[in-house]
Amino acid sequence: MLVAGVDEVGRGCLAGPVVSAAVILNDKIDLSSIKDSKKINFTQRLKIADYIKENSCFAIGMASVEEIFKINILQASLLSMSRAIEKLRKKPDQILIDGIFAPKGLKNFKTIIKGDEKIKCISAASIIAKTYRDLLMIKLSEKFSNYLWEKNFGYGTKAHLEGLKKYGITSHHRKGFKPIHNMLLRQS
Repeated sequence: MLVAGVDEVGRGCLAGPVVSAAVILNDKIDLSSIKDSKKINFTQRLKIADYIKENSCFAIGMASVEEIFKINILQASLLSMSRAIEKLRKKPDQILIDGIFAPKGLKNFKTIIKGDEKIKCISAASIIAKTYRDLLMIKLSEKFSNYLWEKNFGYGTKAHLEGLKKYGITSHHRKGFKPIHNMLLRQS
């Protein structure tokens, strides 16, 4: 039976897309280093992500900043999950999703609260999604260095908020999120 784990990252960020991964682990993969991505440092996460990619079937799905604004962050997260699941080369018999929400139209799925801590294929999905998104934000920070995305990955840290106050909003900022929205209101 092929089981896919699915998780998303970046829901609480002020900038960048929301990213999901769907992962079907190889039967022979060593599971000892696979755990919730939030409990692994950046360097280790990159190494583990490479190992997972070499030993699994995986796919990435994203929802853009524009989609987040248009349909809200929850619906955009579910959209990114759907996209990841649809892109899998192998079709899973069962889909295990971190959290309490699942994309509409799925069959043979189960949502699991704190699934990224409990289920290895969901942990693997969290690692793949997080490394993909982090590397994307590092790449964006080369052009938008005033927000320190290479360190905060788009989350609302003090440095990111200071960058917003000093340099304004970019096209990668989520205009419906409170700090950005409030800045736009003050400008109008």
